[in-house]
Amino acid sequence: MTTTVFRYGNVFDGTGSLPIRADVAVAAGRIVAVGPNLSGEVEVDVTGSTLLPGLIDTHVHLTMSDLDTMVGLRRPFSYAFYQAINNMAATLDCGITTVRDAGGVDLGIQQAVDDGLIEGPRMQIAISMISQTGGHSDGWMPSGFSVGHHIAHPGRPSGLVDGPEEMRRKVRELVRAGAQVIKVCTSGGVLSPRDDPRHAHFRADELAVLVAEATAAGCGVMAHAQSTDGIKNAVRAGIRSIEHGIYLDSEAISMMIDAGTWLVPTLVAPQAVLNAVDAGANIPAESVRKAREVIKAHADSFARAVAAGVKVAMGTDTGVGPHGSNLDELPLMEAGGMTPQQVLAATTSSAAELLGLSDEIGTLAVGKRADLVIISGNPFDLSALKGNIAAVYKDGVMVRGYAGSRRSAKRPGLEPIPFS
Repeated sequence: MTTTVFRYGNVFDGTGSLPIRADVAVAAGRIVAVGPNLSGEVEVDVTGSTLLPGLIDTHVHLTMSDLDTMVGLRRPFSYAFYQAINNMAATLDCGITTVRDAGGVDLGIQQAVDDGLIEGPRMQIAISMISQTGGHSDGWMPSGFSVGHHIAHPGRPSGLVDGPEEMRRKVRELVRAGAQVIKVCTSGGVLSPRDDPRHAHFRADELAVLVAEATAAGCGVMAHAQSTDGIKNAVRAGIRSIEHGIYLDSEAISMMIDAGTWLVPTLVAPQAVLNAVDAGANIPAESVRKAREVIKAHADSFARAVAAGVKVAMGTDTGVGPHGSNLDELPLMEAGGMTPQQVLAATTSSAAELLGLSDEIGTLAVGKRADLVIISGNPFDLSALKGNIAAVYKDGVMVRGYAGSRRSAKRPGLEPIPFS
């Protein structure tokens, strides 16, 4: 068994502490030692660079590539699966080695990555979003046509349900299809033109059945929850994470703290909608209007949640924005009141905790998977983080090399890094 040692670098272990000078030893895809003066058969000189744990994005849509629905409608059904290969490559380029796909990826894509057929991040998958009729993932239009970003197929059941018994069956169908997390829409949304993000969806009895069935199957639950009442209903039901959380009030924040509910903010998503429009995407006027309306409320809700001590895990809703732009979320989190160390912890150890994967990933510690990101500049300059990625390792194998070129053998930079 060959041991590779990353020598002479700085180690940010993912907990939020400042980096320390240390070596990291890796063997058989795992971290076997962290400390000074380690030795191994292979040594990688990372002088002046910082090692981070592999980054984690807890809210992506790897099979979404265009917000312009008409573009998708003109493409063959299978085209999105091939686009996902490029989307996963762009995700690795950001140093993101693990994602939670919040709707779109099916078991086949996940298994193809796990088996090494295609290159991509480790995944936890929801497969389909559960929505009530007229809810966020109901693509019905007044013309009678149904238009959405994800088409149901044998590996991706429709997520539309109404009533507790339909909910029970739908959760079981998704688990049968391979879902490891259940996603439910407890409010309307921005991109769905015929609902309102301020309105709550599903009733307490429906959510109670959903959580009971997911729990029985060993799955967590994530809630697309933008409205105040939709957030509160999700927290009362025992749902593990609130996605977006645009209209948080003081009571909702207190409820989340008391229940230990996570917030996955996706601050970058509404602006991504507007950026797509500016780039020429044909997006319904109702969705554009909602995107403009929510940005200020979203930032304010996040800042108040951070100040109050709500648990935060990084998530972007990428797919709404371009894949590869994931790290644009980090400066927005900092602007919302988190320190750079807290932002990086939310993108590593906290995200791993939310996903229930703390024993495997999220920190640079003995026994963890050897997911490493080597940063050649100041790791706390979050706006420059992507450009400073020198190399990315997943399970001890380099999947991205110096300056973003794949599998390059070039060394990271050697300049010392000041930390404050």
